[in-house]
Amino acid sequence: MLLKSLVNRKSCAYVRLLSTAAEPAVPTIEKVNDVLNNPDYFGVHRMFTVEDLFKAKVHLGHKEGTLHNNMKGYLYGRRLGHCILDLDKTAEYLRLALNITAHIAYRGGVILFFSRSPQNGHIVDKTAIECGEYSHTRFWRRGVFTNATVQFGAVTRLPDLCIFINTLNTILDMHPAVKDSAKMAIPTIGIVDTNCNPNLITYPVPGNDDTPSAIELYCNLFKNAILIGKAKRKQNILDSE
Repeated sequence: MLLKSLVNRKSCAYVRLLSTAAEPAVPTIEKVNDVLNNPDYFGVHRMFTVEDLFKAKVHLGHKEGTLHNNMKGYLYGRRLGHCILDLDKTAEYLRLALNITAHIAYRGGVILFFSRSPQNGHIVDKTAIECGEYSHTRFWRRGVFTNATVQFGAVTRLPDLCIFINTLNTILDMHPAVKDSAKMAIPTIGIVDTNCNPNLITYPVPGNDDTPSAIELYCNLFKNAILIGKAKRKQNILDSE
């Protein structure tokens, strides 16, 4: 049994201890194969349209002078000195990220949301609570992933997926948890604005990471993907009994 009670939401640190009790029921091999063989088993491609992204202002990037070289391939163009992201590419990468999220939720994985935006942190925390997962929206203490056993004083289960609603810790510095996740081979999804470096993100999603309407859209999409994955898992377990 996985003990989820040892969670300190105030500091956003978490510990999930492993015990010798029986693991929760899992879908049969046949059901798992059905999921893996279907390119869109969870229907994430129908969760949004490019128009939804446009209305949420996902295409709006930063000023041209702040453009990161590794983000040039995601641009549609420039207007009035600001970078404009290609929403067709954003939709492609976002659907891939949602599909991965639903798959990990289906397999009972631990998902951890990240954000260092003061004005949007509460949205991220609320999203994690609503889908039964975890969030970290405050200062990141180094070693939480790379030295977890010593830091928490117990055998600790690391997350199976980290979702970065914004990948920067400050205006110029990458969130340290991005590097820590890469060191521990934890897959990551990250919303990368035009001033970000997407290289260490496993599944980068080019998009505006500042505007509240865009943040709300991302959070709702990832929350729904997680809930869909968990619902499918429960249904397949019941069908196999």
